[in-house]
Amino acid sequence: MSSTDLNFHIGDKVVYPNHGVGVIEQIGSRSIGPSVERFYLLHIKASSLKVMVPCHNAGSVGLRRVVRNGEVQKVLDLLSVSENGSNGDWKDRFKENSDRMRTGSLLEVAGVMKNLIALHQAKPLSFREKKMLERARYLLVSELAMARNCEESKVEELLTLTLAKCKLRFPEASEFQA
Repeated sequence: MSSTDLNFHIGDKVVYPNHGVGVIEQIGSRSIGPSVERFYLLHIKASSLKVMVPCHNAGSVGLRRVVRNGEVQKVLDLLSVSENGSNGDWKDRFKENSDRMRTGSLLEVAGVMKNLIALHQAKPLSFREKKMLERARYLLVSELAMARNCEESKVEELLTLTLAKCKLRFPEASEFQA
């Protein structure tokens, strides 16, 4: 993706992979040696972090807009259909899921979450897989809530109903607290 495709504006709702959803609060520039760098200043919702992303790096770090309604529907469709997930060796599965999480694609994150939930219903997850499930759940809920402009609890209800269609139980956030 070329940097010209990524024209964000102040107030845009964006996703910064692995940090979650945020809003572009400022677009500024700063001198770095002889050159002047333009950057986006993001406010990450969950952690209240402020993150500076150089504009020319936005594509390579995977910064993207929050999904639109059509994509929300694709995610819900994916979550409502039964399928047999890959259950190979946990190391291979973990690597594959990690790669999918890194794409920053909400559809991939939803797929990882669904596979891990299905696995979790069959047997206990490893610590790392449990952490990944928690992360996927958080990223999915926070982005869908921002995309739909509603409370996260509404999204959780929606995901609970959606996953129930294929006999999966959407985990509550409290299940991840140690």
